[in-house]
Amino acid sequence: MSERLEELQTKVESLGLQKIQRHIFLCADQTKPKCCSYEQGLASWKYLKRRLSELGLDEPTSDPATLVFRTKANCLRVCCAGPILLIYPDGVWYQQATPEVIEQIIQQHLLQNQIVEENLIVTHRLPQAYKET
Repeated sequence: MSERLEELQTKVESLGLQKIQRHIFLCADQTKPKCCSYEQGLASWKYLKRRLSELGLDEPTSDPATLVFRTKANCLRVCCAGPILLIYPDGVWYQQATPEVIEQIIQQHLLQNQIVEENLIVTHRLPQAYKET
């Protein structure tokens, strides 16, 4: 195995990529802010990042059901009522994901598996592309 592939494998293991249970995408740090102000998007991103870390949800543990990854998206193409937040594999889209709403999403959706109805845009799980063997 090449040195680069060994480095990549080490990184994959340290991040726990095979243990991820949910992945959050947040529209923030936009090139052209449309769904919310640039400042609102970054405030929400900083809050999400901090809270996942404080709760230990962003690090692989012996309980893989808790590992949540996050990605700052330049644009999720809804372009109104932002910041927009999307959770996969649940396929749940949220509007107005301010720090206060993000806290509700963490407490209800991530920790209790309950959708935050007040901020729900739509729920749509993507079709499964393949089955693991």
